[in-house]
Amino acid sequence: MRYLIAGGRGMLGTDLGEALAGRDVTSLGSAELDITDLDAAVDAASGYDVVINAAGYVKVDDAETHEAEATAVNGRGAQNLAIAAREAGARLVQVSTDYVFDGRATSPYAENTPLAPLGAYGRSKAEGERLVLSEHAAGSYIVRTAWLYGRGGGNFARTMLNLAASRPQVSVVDDQFGQPTWTLDLARQIVALLDADAPTGLYHGTNSGETSWCGFAKAVFAEAGLDPERVTATDSAAFVRPAPRPAYSVLGHDAWTAAGLAPMRPWREALSAAVASGAVSAG
Repeated sequence: MRYLIAGGRGMLGTDLGEALAGRDVTSLGSAELDITDLDAAVDAASGYDVVINAAGYVKVDDAETHEAEATAVNGRGAQNLAIAAREAGARLVQVSTDYVFDGRATSPYAENTPLAPLGAYGRSKAEGERLVLSEHAAGSYIVRTAWLYGRGGGNFARTMLNLAASRPQVSVVDDQFGQPTWTLDLARQIVALLDADAPTGLYHGTNSGETSWCGFAKAVFAEAGLDPERVTATDSAAFVRPAPRPAYSVLGHDAWTAAGLAPMRPWREALSAAVASGAVSAG
């Protein structure tokens, strides 16, 4: 099996490389593969058995004023990789997001819930899902994830530890709920999905359980040996951002069970392992 990772220099892409260590893997960053270029995508995928799209326009707030650019990467780029995978006879893993939902649910979103994105970033990722399914449904996995943190790149856990070094207290919103997800756990789950030759379709790649951003921050402090009471709760009205945030981003995991695979472990257990491994640190 030969694996191609688009977005291989990012936080998830780096951990995918680790999860696939010892296999025939090519990881390409955005400077090496422009997924908005169909010819480049087709050329890159030739000869591979699996294409994993971990690339994307991820600047959620900037997308509100640059929606065309976000859609070019998250929509057309995903379509190009789907076409490239189809022509290569390869399976595609398209990484998507909780932002394709409106956040108004009160119980975990099922994989087949109709999409209803609130903002430009969510619309661009929803378009990517639609285009992937239109081009290569029979050979594609769409894996939605959320609240990612890991060793590489900026993320919430690292931000909290950086703030802890400079502030006696940190205020964090307590009215948005989701599932903190370690990128290495997600990478391993994607590999397990491929290794099992599971049915293609929609999967939710998040660590199990749920918490608020405030609860996540308190857990990061506790795992780092800091006083979690230094984290104080506030609400979303205190942190108005250009892009709307889903209030409830908890994703259901029924598709894993249906495929004979275990869902990802609880988020708190994953965070403890991530901190112990050095994947969560200030800097």
